[in-house]
Amino acid sequence: MNDEKRQPDDIIVGRNPVSEALRSSRTIDRVLVARGERSGAVVGIIARAKKQDIPVKEVDPKKLDFLAKGMNHQGIIAFAAVKEYSGVEDILALAEERGEKPFIIVLDEIEDPHNLGAIIRTAECAGAHGVIIPKRRSATLSYAVGKASAGAVEYVPVARVTNIAQTLERLKKDGVWIYGADMDGVSYCDCDFSGACALVIGNEGKGIGRLVREKCDQLVSLPMKGRINSLNASVAAGVLMYAVASKR
Repeated sequence: MNDEKRQPDDIIVGRNPVSEALRSSRTIDRVLVARGERSGAVVGIIARAKKQDIPVKEVDPKKLDFLAKGMNHQGIIAFAAVKEYSGVEDILALAEERGEKPFIIVLDEIEDPHNLGAIIRTAECAGAHGVIIPKRRSATLSYAVGKASAGAVEYVPVARVTNIAQTLERLKKDGVWIYGADMDGVSYCDCDFSGACALVIGNEGKGIGRLVREKCDQLVSLPMKGRINSLNASVAAGVLMYAVASKR
C-alpha cells in the first residue's frame, strides 16, 4: 500500500472495527456516521458511543469515502486519540511534583489540529504543566495533532473536559489565577504572571466565549503595531506562554 492510501493510526474504518474499539480500553475521540444511516448495527454503535460520552456526528457519505481511502467504511468511521487523555488533577499533581506553581494552558474551542499541535509543542518548551481542551467543538489528539506537536504530545498532559467555564471555576478554587487572551485586555507586558496561572486561548475566529470570558480574572492582549489586528491562535499562545515563563 502506498503512502497516499495508508490509513493514519487514529482512523478506524467499518462497523466491526469501530464496535470493537468502543469495547476496548482505547480512547475514542469521536464517531462519524453517514447521514441517514440507521441500520441495526450502526444504531447499536451510536448508542454505545453516546453512553461513553463520545461525540457522534452525522456527515455526508462522501466525507467517509474520502477518509476511508477506498476501504469499505459501511457508513461509520471512528477517530482514536494518539495518546490517552489526562485529568485536570494529573496536571495539578505534575506541578506539585516539580515543586512549581501551576502553569496551565486552557483552549476554548481551538478547532485547527495544526494550531492545537503547535500549542502543545510550545507548552512543552515553555514549561507548562498541561493543556485543557473541551470535549466538543475542539480539535482532539488526532494523528495530525500528534504530528504537528513534533512529539510533544507524549510529554504534555492533555485533559479533555465537558465544560471549560466550570473547569476554570475549579482551578480558581485551587488558587490558580485565570488570564484570558483578548484584544480588549491590558497589555501582557503589564501583567504579573509569577503565581499559579492558567492562560485561556480562544477559538481562531470567535475568540473566547462569553461564559468563559466571565470566568477570567484578567484579560490580556498583545500590542498590534501593524495593520492587521490579530495573530494566529498558536502564535499568540506562544508569545503569551513565554511571557509567563519569563516571570517564573
